[in-house]
Amino acid sequence: MAAGQIFSICNFVVLPGWLLLVVAPRWRWTQRVTALALPLALAVVYLTLVILHFRESGGGFGSLAEVSKLFENPYLLLAGWIHYLAFDLFTGSWLVRDSQRLRIAHAFVVPCLLLTFLFGPVGLLTWFLIRTSLRGRSAVV
Repeated sequence: MAAGQIFSICNFVVLPGWLLLVVAPRWRWTQRVTALALPLALAVVYLTLVILHFRESGGGFGSLAEVSKLFENPYLLLAGWIHYLAFDLFTGSWLVRDSQRLRIAHAFVVPCLLLTFLFGPVGLLTWFLIRTSLRGRSAVV
């Protein structure tokens, strides 16, 4: 399958997970889908791409130049993207669980989910800032 097709499929597959985190955070299947099923399915695709294409690249992880060479291969660039998709979704799932554990209203989590979806670590940072400022205050569920 072409790298572009796999890219489109993986991008489409994660969207229901993000939607569940936003609109159905307490549904019993949300965490199973967003913390397990989708990230693990993406992990299988990632591993397959790495096994099939890593040797062709000539790149590596020792320097920025090596990483750049690694990502010249569209399948390994795709593997890097899938890495982001899986870990960002897993992080979003954790944000929801953490907010529920701390009894912080979901309205405070939704912007963090959007930021995590779009900018990964920025959403995580925002969550920690919100979480720190709200703990022990009246912004709980």
